[in-house]
Amino acid sequence: MFSKFTSILQHAVEALAPSLPLQEDFVYHWKGITHYYIETSDDKAPVTDTNIPSHLEQMLDILTQEEAERESGETGPCMEYLLHHKILETLYTLGKADCPPGMKQQVLTFYTKLLAHIRQPLLPHINVHRPVQKLIRLCGEVLAAPTENEEIQFLCIVCAKLKQDPYLVNFFLEVGSCEKKCRAFIKVLNVLVSDCFYILNVSEGGKESVLAPDTGQSQADHPGEPQAAAAAATSSPAANNNNTNNYNLVTSLLNLTKSPDGRIVVKACEGLMLLVSLPEPAAAKCLTENTELCELLTDRLVSFYKALPPSMDPLDIETVESVNWGLDVYNLKEDAAVFTGKRALISFLSWLDYCDQLIKEAQKSAAAVMAKAVRERFFVSVMEPQLMQTSEVGILTSTALLNRIIRQVTSEALLQEIVYFLLGEDKEAETPATIAQNPLRHRLIEHCDHLSDEISIMTLRLFEQLIQKPNQHILHSLVLRNLEERNYLENKPQEEREEREPLENGQPHDAVDLEEDPLFGDDLSPDSRLSGSDWLGSSPQHSPDHSKSDGKTEVHKIVNRSSCVWVLFSPQFRDFCGVCQRWDWRGSPKPLEKCNLDMPFFEGHFLKVLFDRMGRILDQPYDVNLQVTAVLSKLSLLPHPHLHEYLLDPYISLAPGCRSLFSVIVRVVGDLMLRIHRIPDFTPKLLLVRKRLLGLEPEGVTVDHSTLLEGVIVLEEFCKELAAIAFVKYHAAASSSP
Repeated sequence: MFSKFTSILQHAVEALAPSLPLQEDFVYHWKGITHYYIETSDDKAPVTDTNIPSHLEQMLDILTQEEAERESGETGPCMEYLLHHKILETLYTLGKADCPPGMKQQVLTFYTKLLAHIRQPLLPHINVHRPVQKLIRLCGEVLAAPTENEEIQFLCIVCAKLKQDPYLVNFFLEVGSCEKKCRAFIKVLNVLVSDCFYILNVSEGGKESVLAPDTGQSQADHPGEPQAAAAAATSSPAANNNNTNNYNLVTSLLNLTKSPDGRIVVKACEGLMLLVSLPEPAAAKCLTENTELCELLTDRLVSFYKALPPSMDPLDIETVESVNWGLDVYNLKEDAAVFTGKRALISFLSWLDYCDQLIKEAQKSAAAVMAKAVRERFFVSVMEPQLMQTSEVGILTSTALLNRIIRQVTSEALLQEIVYFLLGEDKEAETPATIAQNPLRHRLIEHCDHLSDEISIMTLRLFEQLIQKPNQHILHSLVLRNLEERNYLENKPQEEREEREPLENGQPHDAVDLEEDPLFGDDLSPDSRLSGSDWLGSSPQHSPDHSKSDGKTEVHKIVNRSSCVWVLFSPQFRDFCGVCQRWDWRGSPKPLEKCNLDMPFFEGHFLKVLFDRMGRILDQPYDVNLQVTAVLSKLSLLPHPHLHEYLLDPYISLAPGCRSLFSVIVRVVGDLMLRIHRIPDFTPKLLLVRKRLLGLEPEGVTVDHSTLLEGVIVLEEFCKELAAIAFVKYHAAASSSP
């Protein structure tokens, strides 16, 4: 009570007393703090019962006022006094001792306000950054400490200052190991000097001996001393192990991320994000090599993943609201009512979002290291066994989670590591013998044709998500590397193709001969086919058998049929073109004379599975067919000339034994024409199934052959989509051509 009364009385006296010059006033308040430690004997009274907080606040006000009265960048006498008398060093000592109790909190507040309010750069001064660095070491030592709030505010203001002037981070990179090596080197020099004096004392040859270059006598009398000292300099455990925690700012923030207070954790994560974005290479290297940042990211990601239920509904995983780290609201009762594991899922996705954003903002080399750590310590160690398991429930859940992860990731470095994890780093064309070299890639592609329709659909969605990601290696690994040589084309002159002997039913070597197909009777002469140079800029000509009016009618039918669909694909195509412009994709197909057409063609494991699925479209469930055609539509939208030629050009002559998307569709249509005759009332049933799928007709009596009828509808809509995509590409090429 008496001390509070004294404080009030002092404030009154200061208000009534005539104003002193700022420096005298500043010195007065500083001496008021130092006199407390000289005069007081009760060191157990809390600091709030003393005048110390008031003196510190007055000192800050004086420094702020002094800077406001002077020109920018000019150091006033009060600041000179603070720097010259090492006031911050003294305050650090008092804060470390926490004498009186609560002094650490006051010191942290003083440092924070000083760095925040003073505009001139203070950290370059040795009497500022040295005590600041010492105070940083005190932060995060004890979890849930009463000073946690002040600690995180102090650390964040330091991070903000480093973000403004990144070169200042070099003041906070300790080089303890270098100092120890220097000391050891000095010891080596001392030994060498003593050896020199020894030579001078024992030599009998006088000057000649001293000047002689041979030092064999010294090595004989003191065997191994310099070598031992040098070995101590390089192999001393203290010297080698001193690199561990020499970025104390990061270490303190990492400690505070373990706080039970969520607000402290978010602030610490924000501070780390500021530090990883600093462009200084030395800081980036120290961050990834000498701190536990990578371990924190991956260990917490693993713990959140392992906290998820072993089985979850894929729809719940896919539809849970988008999560931003630090902004998720905890409502356990409401979350549990929605679905079991929602809170655990949101926590996992929230931390994944933080890892993604941290890597996205990080300096390039640091981002690469952190992304590799996530790949090795989370994806390879935890997710790969989940994806490779035999339990269908486990496969479904892990694939759905992987799909959500891929959808959420935006950083290039992390996406690149995920892609390498899933697809491998091979860039050479596939062969049937090499498709199983990467077990995970092989297993995932096989899951697209799994016995479980749910697993097939979820894996197809995963690949659909991958295809849409802005990463060149995804498309190269899945499809493009197998089309590079265009060896799906027949390597024979036109004359030889016309003279070849047809096999059974006119189908040579399992290739589709469209000339013999009654459904596709257009002229297939070289003049009517898409040429290599204008794969997107020309439309096929009609045969002479078709009149002009018939041709126009057919074109109008195609346009009318796909007019409502192409509107959907046009923006998607523009988006794909915008992404692919950054890649080194050719604008026209590779010239045939430069292609290795003699090399056996293999469409690749991924396209093989898709074509196999497409060939069974009349016998597969409706949802599977929708997903297969969705993936093929995405591939067809890509503006790569070889992919366009292989998937969308029906006029190419395929090499023997090869198939394309068009040839697969032709075979399906041929099969359909044979099966239609065995289905009574085919057209009314088809119309009824279509209305039911559109929701225009209530579910009633089961329709026979419903799977086939649904497959026919999906096939028809898919052909419309392909026509719309081709029209969009043609329109884009025509509008861009001069």
